[in-house]
Amino acid sequence: MTAMQGVFLFTAGLILWAAFMMVTRQNLVHAAFYLILALFGVSIIFVLLDAGFLAVVQVLVYIGAISIIMIFAVMLTRGDVIEEAPVNKNFGWALLLAALFAFGLIILIGQWPAVASLAGEIDTSRDLAAELGVALVSPEGFVIPFEVASVLLLAALVGALMVARPQKKGK
Repeated sequence: MTAMQGVFLFTAGLILWAAFMMVTRQNLVHAAFYLILALFGVSIIFVLLDAGFLAVVQVLVYIGAISIIMIFAVMLTRGDVIEEAPVNKNFGWALLLAALFAFGLIILIGQWPAVASLAGEIDTSRDLAAELGVALVSPEGFVIPFEVASVLLLAALVGALMVARPQKKGK
């Protein structure tokens, strides 16, 4: 096993652990912090794939913007709610079903012929960052969904502020 494979396996385990901790936490702020850890692990995977631009975008956009907006929304809208939601009584059944699906997925992926073959060399002749930049800002590319996502995030932040603002008594 090479050092890169060891880093990949450690990072994959970290991502899976953080994702599990995220969905099992009752405290929403703690769940958001585990989400940040999982997203950081994904950015490490991007670095291992020599996709430095995507790793930086992962950190800036997902960790730096979306996760922080989620934490602000949770902190602004929680108010005086102190009690936490109880664990669902069907948690055991859900865990068993998830384990069965994961086992079936592992079996199916193990039978896929491409898994046993080695990955080919990465084509470094293309400037992938430039192609991605053109795709994000060209009218034929993803400029409309990109702008819609930014407006949606702004609307979510304004909505969280409106919900968190105390109501005036005269109305």
